[in-house]
Amino acid sequence: MAWSNQSVVTEFILRGLSSSLELQILYFLFFSIVYAATVLGNLLTVVTIASESHLHSPMYFLLGNLSFIDMSLASFATPKMIADFLSEHKGISFEGCMTQIFFLHLLGGAEIVLLISMSFDRYVAICKPLRYLTIMSRRMCVGLVILSWIVGIFHALSQLAFTVNLPFCGPNEVDSFFCDLPLVIKLACVDTYILGVFMISTSGMIALVCFILLVISYTIILITVRQHSSGRSSKALSTCSAHFTVVTLFFGPCIFIYVWPFTNFPRDKVLSVFYTIFTPLLNPVIYTLRNKDVKYSMRKLSINEIGIVKKT
Repeated sequence: MAWSNQSVVTEFILRGLSSSLELQILYFLFFSIVYAATVLGNLLTVVTIASESHLHSPMYFLLGNLSFIDMSLASFATPKMIADFLSEHKGISFEGCMTQIFFLHLLGGAEIVLLISMSFDRYVAICKPLRYLTIMSRRMCVGLVILSWIVGIFHALSQLAFTVNLPFCGPNEVDSFFCDLPLVIKLACVDTYILGVFMISTSGMIALVCFILLVISYTIILITVRQHSSGRSSKALSTCSAHFTVVTLFFGPCIFIYVWPFTNFPRDKVLSVFYTIFTPLLNPVIYTLRNKDVKYSMRKLSINEIGIVKKT
């Protein structure tokens, strides 16, 4: 992408989570462990689903792609945040800042579509079980994943198209640990009210509407499940509750930040940490702890790997 911005500002300063040296050292240790756990947890999920043939079903195919997106979402800004804890100069170039904005909205948009796809998968599995394999064919699943990335790319480009040409000629301190769009556009030397409204309509309201649709979808699924009193229904309820937990953890902070971009809440940093770092960590934990098939496959994979190591 060509960067055509002719602003005086060539880099932004990320203020991070704290200016206290003691807290920064503590944060460095804590977030290093969290990031390593996030990457390893999601990577293990992807490898397990890819290597175990009995997990090659539509639900697990979508789950594997969700883990890949979560691993990427945790990596677009967290490594720099961790490095900045040990650095006095917490700067990021203009191009680097725009790149962070692009990948945040690319991965966020892709995850929204993927979560909707997973909701649709559960709806078909529970409400139309006889047609499940026909509707959720391999072609359909691959198409949904491709669609999620296409939507993510177009969403990211739409956010960046206006931001990259804004004139930045004054303050350059971003009050966060990464370049978040609502905070960056506030630093522009022009009135960004129209851009803020555009951001609400394309990010905040889309997230809100999608969340409401997902709540309605899972409510219908819950009603259908409650009409049955079998062990299979209990398993379906457990799976759907895990899905809905992930949906709430992802959409909650996004809606709060992007529906009200003109306000500056002290809790914005906490919410940003939550949906860029903790949610990608919690997703594999939620799915594996509630899913016996995935837990069994992970143990089996671990035992096989240990056996191979011992033989060598």
